[in-house]
Amino acid sequence: MRVNSDPQTRTANVSIEPLTVRIPTAVQLTGLSRSRIYELIEAGDLDIVKVGRSTLIPFKSLRRLIGEQV
Repeated sequence: MRVNSDPQTRTANVSIEPLTVRIPTAVQLTGLSRSRIYELIEAGDLDIVKVGRSTLIPFKSLRRLIGEQV
């Protein structure tokens, strides 16, 4: 049996994590209400990035909120 070592034909289990998420996605991921997400932003417990009129939450800020290692 020959193992293919060509990097172009190998498949890898790579988990791609988003850099940022929008508020509705943060609600789905955390199970928190939209109001609670905004309260956490106002309290400084969640970081945000504004791009035009869009409010984005860095994914690592969500992970930090729920106590996961970043």
